[in-house]
Amino acid sequence: MKKIIISLSALLLLVGATKAQETVYPAKSQKGLIFLKNGTVHVGNGTVIENATIKLNNGKIEEVGNNIAIPQGDVQVFDATGKHIYPGLILPASTLGLQEISGVRATTDFNEIGDMNPSIRSIAAYNADSKITNTLRSNGILLAHTAPVGSLLAGQSSVVQLDAWHWEDAAYKMDNGMHIYLPSLLGRPGGRLGALFAQFMPQAPTDPLKAALDRIEIVKDYFRQAKVYIENTPKETNLKMEAARSLFQKKQKLFLHGNQVKQMLLAIDFVKEFGFDVVIVGGSESWQIADLLKQHNISVILSQMHNLPTSDDDDVDMPYKAPSVLQKAGVLFCINDDDPQNRGRNLAFNAGTAATYGLTKEEALSAITLNAAKILGADLTTGSIEKGKDANIIISAGDILDMHTSIVEHAFIQGRKIVLDDKHKQLYERYKYKYSIK
Repeated sequence: MKKIIISLSALLLLVGATKAQETVYPAKSQKGLIFLKNGTVHVGNGTVIENATIKLNNGKIEEVGNNIAIPQGDVQVFDATGKHIYPGLILPASTLGLQEISGVRATTDFNEIGDMNPSIRSIAAYNADSKITNTLRSNGILLAHTAPVGSLLAGQSSVVQLDAWHWEDAAYKMDNGMHIYLPSLLGRPGGRLGALFAQFMPQAPTDPLKAALDRIEIVKDYFRQAKVYIENTPKETNLKMEAARSLFQKKQKLFLHGNQVKQMLLAIDFVKEFGFDVVIVGGSESWQIADLLKQHNISVILSQMHNLPTSDDDDVDMPYKAPSVLQKAGVLFCINDDDPQNRGRNLAFNAGTAATYGLTKEEALSAITLNAAKILGADLTTGSIEKGKDANIIISAGDILDMHTSIVEHAFIQGRKIVLDDKHKQLYERYKYKYSIK
């Protein structure tokens, strides 16, 4: 038998490398006072407070300012000198917790059979043990909007906080929206290669535009029936009709997924006919009708900025400039990262790109914090560092929007200091050790 001699330092490294993500468990509720002092506080509403102190008590932000006394005794103090303090970032549209590995069917639970599923609730399928969750936390994302996917009316979404044992713990804003995936309204296959594909594709037996409009009419008919059901006293409960009650009561928003101007014009129809609070998800062409969206109080979640423009005629950097166009028009919007490779991790850097193409740094920050909270209906409790709100806060060594300096050192969800370890970091340490990289 060979003798294997391991130095003490190597042994410690090995122990660290074998630490599994399963040992990263939710933090206990905040006990005692916590103070974050001497940091540059980016409130999230455009305000920046230099050399500020934040007092956290019982999971809430109790004070924010420059002249806050820190008492002696049993308190936790985090010195943020030279560092930046931000509200926890919010991923505004995702399948987080509903899909782990796209190629493994057993790890996906984001859709149901059929086109009309208004009563489906994504929160009931949310997996709080997802390996993706911790990688988001390491990038400053503390809340996420997880939504079902479907071919038409997919169901209801919820906002979750990313430090939980199970979906009941994770639920932050339950059933806050219903989601419709609008069919394409182009007369031929869309995209840059659509014209080329059309030359080789057989003629469809029906008019694709008419077929798309007919599908949308099915959704409208559902809402018309639901309205009659809700306005009368039903003898028996109809779960599908009941699912629309919160929409009509304005306790819920209607999220319409689409990028084309024609699709977004349909969103205006839903506002006019039913009076719903409508949010466009995707919205790559929303800049073209920004004034119209503002007029009808329609919000926009810009899904992917690091992308080519929708039309060949658009400026190649139009996806980067779209946020500034919406900002100038007064449209409430937020920024997302729905790249399937990133799974949301580049959210802050998408906002950083917007800050290079017309937004100020603080406007870009609002687009992934307070604006997102407003669109998701959670702005009374999160999205900014203000008195009375939940203590969802991150401390970064540098600018959170800059890939070079964005190093999240501490994070708090409802006052709980969470562990920022994740599978990526563990694999990094594992192979650094394997190849003796210092």
